[in-house]
Amino acid sequence: MKKLSYILLFILSWQISAQQKELSLKDAVLGYYKGLYPKTLRNLQWVKNTDDFMYRDGHKIIIKDADNKPEKTISFAELSKAVPDLKYLPYIEVATGQHLIFDKDHAKILYDYNTGQTAKISYPENAENLDYNFINKHLAYTIDNNLYLANMDSEQIPVAVNDNKNIVSGQAIARSEFGITKGTFWSPKADKLAFYQKDETNVDDYPLVDITVTPAKLHNIKYPMNGRGSEEPAVGIYDLTSKKTIYLKLFKAAGKEHYATNLTWGPQEQYIYLAEVNRDQNHMWFNQYDARTGDFVKTLFEETNDKWVEPEHPAFFIPNGKNQFIWLSERDGFMNLYKYNTDGKLLKQLTHNQWVTNDVLGFSKNGKYVYITGTGKDPRDQKLFKVHTRTGKMTTLTPKSGQHYIMMNDDKTLYLDNFSNVNIPRIIYLQDVDCKLNTVLLKADNPVKDYNVNPKPEMFSITGEYGDKIYARLFKPADFNPNKKYPVLVYVYGGPHAQMNINRWMGGAPLWMPWLAAQGYLVFTVDGHGSENCGFAFESVIFRHLGRVEMKDQLHGVDYLKSLPYVDAKRLAVHGWSFGGFMTSSLMTTYPDVFTTGVAGGPVTDWKWYEVMYGERYMDRYQDNPEGFKETSVLNKIQNLKGHLLTIHGYQDDVVVPQHDIALHREAIKKGIQMDFYLYPTAKHNVRGIDRVHLMTKVLNYIMQYNK
Repeated sequence: MKKLSYILLFILSWQISAQQKELSLKDAVLGYYKGLYPKTLRNLQWVKNTDDFMYRDGHKIIIKDADNKPEKTISFAELSKAVPDLKYLPYIEVATGQHLIFDKDHAKILYDYNTGQTAKISYPENAENLDYNFINKHLAYTIDNNLYLANMDSEQIPVAVNDNKNIVSGQAIARSEFGITKGTFWSPKADKLAFYQKDETNVDDYPLVDITVTPAKLHNIKYPMNGRGSEEPAVGIYDLTSKKTIYLKLFKAAGKEHYATNLTWGPQEQYIYLAEVNRDQNHMWFNQYDARTGDFVKTLFEETNDKWVEPEHPAFFIPNGKNQFIWLSERDGFMNLYKYNTDGKLLKQLTHNQWVTNDVLGFSKNGKYVYITGTGKDPRDQKLFKVHTRTGKMTTLTPKSGQHYIMMNDDKTLYLDNFSNVNIPRIIYLQDVDCKLNTVLLKADNPVKDYNVNPKPEMFSITGEYGDKIYARLFKPADFNPNKKYPVLVYVYGGPHAQMNINRWMGGAPLWMPWLAAQGYLVFTVDGHGSENCGFAFESVIFRHLGRVEMKDQLHGVDYLKSLPYVDAKRLAVHGWSFGGFMTSSLMTTYPDVFTTGVAGGPVTDWKWYEVMYGERYMDRYQDNPEGFKETSVLNKIQNLKGHLLTIHGYQDDVVVPQHDIALHREAIKKGIQMDFYLYPTAKHNVRGIDRVHLMTKVLNYIMQYNK
């Protein structure tokens, strides 16, 4: 009987093993294109100013109502009759009660799905930064450094045109810091267009080389390096009625090279509000400007901090709120909501959370409630809350632990909740703010259930440098054996504005991590001090000494690993990109006996070569913090290297310029240190597409070759 049990157990194990597919690294890297990430409703969005929503299902677009009943189905065949030469179902950028708006052949196509008729707004082939407004049917766009509009006649209307190439209009400024993601801002009624402008006259040219032509061609970019000349901001306003552009008379007290951030239109289009920050980034003025004349009106309030002040959100005006608005600030240590009026009076601190608010999604129609997303008590989560705008009373609308990605309809009565956690690949809900509606639109299966990988990491916390909690993630092989000894890859980022470990499918990790685990590795990641969503104190301990505390937190992670009986403490490797590349090369040279092998991608090697906006916030100017820059420079520590270190760089990197990597190797040569280097000739800061398969093969082969 016992023998028969063993035979049955062997047969069952063999059958399970036989059913497992072998996941290739190529498929793991291209998993989004291979169907190896959880299924979703593609192109899901609300139809503007309605309670309908739409999504793509195969070769058709489906529009449904709040009861999840189909209102309209638009097939590819139907759409292609109206739009000649349509080769595939397009991505719908905006859906209204009348039109589907999408891009085709350098034009915005307006397809009337009730009549089958189309209209279009054409734009030049070299246009960029497209910003379409469905209210007035105008399209803002840039060509090189200039800003234009196009209307339904496809007329090219100049908004800000300048022969001086140093004057750049309609693009994001300040290197996209301070929450800035674009350069054009339509007014609420779409009568005016505000736009950013920057004067880069004082910014150094930085040479990049295009090797795809013969001979190779110099490509100069503007790159504001730490402690050197920076850009000067401006804000213009174009009036569609008068066809004239005026400029705000920006705040002189902040200095010429300051930051004009978080542009907000007032609800009546009379005023524009800016959070203006000095170059030292320790003083912010929230200022009001007359949108008709450009005149400075007043400063509503100020914020200062001896480390940094970093506004990242515009003001949110309360409907029917008698010129009241919500301002997000971490002045009390966490991002909370403050209610002001336009006289500059603080009416109430609405929330006193000891956790981070991520965003404001809008208000109920009467302004009684504001809807926000935030972490809640676990910084690995993201949830939806409603807050009473008079009392501050807060209600959690999505209590389930995990990541809730929320899209609300325009009236803020309904929302789509794209939910995931480490155990649930994806569920998409249709819900209402009164918690009466809870419709499941999609429930995704584990997309790699038939493969030899375990997509569910262990998620836990360990003790960090100051005795507080830091969060970690560990992937193990699907056939993990606690009696074996496993080598480890520590994957690190470690810097501000990033969080590696979040409570969603695979813990927020890419698929190559469970792939590597299937090759017999443990893959470990810890978010130490400096990373986001744990509050200002947790983040700001890195000030003026980037890497010092962050590395110690990584070493606490190493100590945890060494405490595990199944970890081979003599086979630890480390890999990271960008700030993670800085951390990798710093760990290999500051603590040379810990890791056998490191791969540093796009590494910062000396912060004096990094950009003004980010670098000066965290490190100050190199002229004012010489000891901090000396301590953090990898060039000053390369002689300590004992293990194998490979650095990788994109030759067209305009974020961490190639000088970082090349200078490090020059220093290694001078000091007789052997290390390895790989260059991606046409890549920028990240290596994307099919080239990324080559990159990850290079990285992981190197790890497995030398971490022995």
